Amino acid sequence: MKIAIVTETFLPSTDGVVTRLKEAIKYLRNQQHEVVVIAPDLGVYEYEGAIVEGVKTTTLPFYKYRPFSLPNKVVKTLLQKHNPDIVHVVNPALVGVSGVKYAKELNIPLLASYHTHVPKYLDYYKLYAFKPLLWWHFKRLHNQADLNLCTSQAVKDELDEEGFHNVHVWKRGVAVDRYSPDHYSQEMRNRLTGGEPHKKLLVFVGRLAAEKEIHKLKPLLEQRDDVRLAIVGDGPAREQVEKTFEGTTALFTGFLHGDELNQAFASADAFIFPSVTETLGLVILEAMASGLPVIAAKSGPTMEQVEDGRTGLLFENEDTDSLIEAVEKLEDVELMQQLRENARKEAEKFSWTKPSEQLLEYYEQVLGAVKMKQAN
Repeated sequence: MKIAIVTETFLPSTDGVVTRLKEAIKYLRNQQHEVVVIAPDLGVYEYEGAIVEGVKTTTLPFYKYRPFSLPNKVVKTLLQKHNPDIVHVVNPALVGVSGVKYAKELNIPLLASYHTHVPKYLDYYKLYAFKPLLWWHFKRLHNQADLNLCTSQAVKDELDEEGFHNVHVWKRGVAVDRYSPDHYSQEMRNRLTGGEPHKKLLVFVGRLAAEKEIHKLKPLLEQRDDVRLAIVGDGPAREQVEKTFEGTTALFTGFLHGDELNQAFASADAFIFPSVTETLGLVILEAMASGLPVIAAKSGPTMEQVEDGRTGLLFENEDTDSLIEAVEKLEDVELMQQLRENARKEAEKFSWTKPSEQLLEYYEQVLGAVKMKQAN
């Protein structure tokens, strides 16, 4: 099978979407399928034997942090050049619009996947009036696909309610061999605690943007001088977030990769996750694989991954007292040990093989349905 993946984001970017695509591509290539990735041109032209075709990028005035590719006729040329059996458009919004349009125009079976809750993000940028327009835009795109995927049951329920057709949940996964408690490093712990390794160390890993709601953690640091917060990542709101945490002990590392990232996870006491806008949050599973209890704001996708009191601790969104109460439970040594063990055991159930097998099954399902329709 020849598969064309049209995506709004790919290497060298690092986020949950890219992680999921990398694992799927590795699996598909190992199964001897041909894969072509059509993505913003960021200087990567091959991955695991898959061809990466770059599309010209531009920087958007409202999001200067990274370049995007806008709708472009070159997508049609590339689809004609590679003549895939199926097109998978990941997060159709900008260049993905061209993926949807030309797959339909060229009569190529189409699958689309929804990963980023952009309509919900508008609440954090005071653009509420545009939410109906965005929902219309995404629904119009996704409903041209033969099959749609999303990454959690909570989001599937929401998409169903909004009128998206034929939506299925694409299972989650984690590299359990890469993320492990074995990566604990005293040197990294010293670094992340600012030289105070005896303090409770909470780590946040992710993109620094308004919708990640990192600001909600400031009152915790103001009320608990025995807690240290390491913020790992970068993003469009980094300057603003750093300003918010001025005068606190929060430590900003920027992006960490490879061994350093593994060590940052494994050397903390808990992973903190304040966002309620995620469609899943793969980083939660990475933290659990590292043996970290997850302290997370309650949301549908989060509650699908974290069981309160067993693999982590949940707190009420926008409730500082609830957050502090959850953090206080870290004092219970026996509970902490149990949470750590349970988190790792839970993560071990979710290798990347199953989601990748599932994706291939969906490709085959779409192709089979299209062939049947053509035969009739």
